[in-house]
Amino acid sequence: MSSLVPTDYAATLESIKRLVHEARYIAQRRVNTELLRLYWQIGATIIERQKTAPWGSKVLARLSADLRAEFPTVKGFSPANLKYMRRFAEAWPDPEAIGQRPVGQLPWGHVIELLEKLDDAELRDWYSAKDLAHGWSRPVLAHQITTGLHLREGAAPSNFPHALERPDSELAQQITKDPFTLEFLAIDGDAVERELEDRLVERIIDTLRELGPGFAFVGRQVHFEVEGDDFFVDLLFFHVEQLRYVVIELKTTKFDPRDAGQLGFYVTLVEDRLRRPQHQPTVGMLLVADKNESVVRYALAGTTQPIAVSRYDLTPAEQAALPAEDALTRAVALELDDRTPQ
Repeated sequence: MSSLVPTDYAATLESIKRLVHEARYIAQRRVNTELLRLYWQIGATIIERQKTAPWGSKVLARLSADLRAEFPTVKGFSPANLKYMRRFAEAWPDPEAIGQRPVGQLPWGHVIELLEKLDDAELRDWYSAKDLAHGWSRPVLAHQITTGLHLREGAAPSNFPHALERPDSELAQQITKDPFTLEFLAIDGDAVERELEDRLVERIIDTLRELGPGFAFVGRQVHFEVEGDDFFVDLLFFHVEQLRYVVIELKTTKFDPRDAGQLGFYVTLVEDRLRRPQHQPTVGMLLVADKNESVVRYALAGTTQPIAVSRYDLTPAEQAALPAEDALTRAVALELDDRTPQ
């Protein structure tokens, strides 16, 4: 029987399977876009009616009941969800936006996060583009918004403009953040450097998520020997999109100019021992508990190796951005309504 199978059968099967997966993915995206278009149209219709008639909560409750009676197998017509549809149409008033902007390709739950947490239209578009580009889950999207990724990304002071040529300096700056939010480590500010390092490695998935897309973990306490002297790099990463090593040193104290010198030395070691001809220049990131911006600026000006200095936060940023009581009530109502048997 096996002799009747062509030699290229396995490769052909894999090719067809890829085609099926791609077609299903495209179909799912189209279905999602059409669902969002429907939700937008419902929201826009409600807005129009409210201009001429009192469409309050009681009318929306009646509309919800009638729609669910007409479409008993279709979820999403709860009163809470109808209100989100109205807000959706208000936030993106242009109907063409659904098909042309990133938000039109996001799951509805992600759209709700954007509506709940952001009032600024440009920020909603910024986060929806990031969400689509990096394939965030809904909790990750919520985390990035509450920790202010748009303010932190690329914000670390560095000497990249002087130590690297353009456009490489701009690319390297993009992978920095200030501050890094490390509340997922669940340790307090009194932790020693080794404890901080241990937790970062133990929670490597969360660590990579906070570092950002493209980072791959190479090792911890990476050993280098220089004519009998031993040196150990705290954490070593490789950025697969930019093709460069990233040396990360941890300091649980306030920034000291000597820290920049030590990190610069490690960057030089990695450049000499590990970097391949096809790689971009190695960069260093120093994560500190606190820093004086002026001291950092002077220290970086006197350093030739490309280095960035970032503060890290161990306290949950989410605590400062907890939803209001009415937002929690709406979220619970939405969940309960969609689970109620029709």
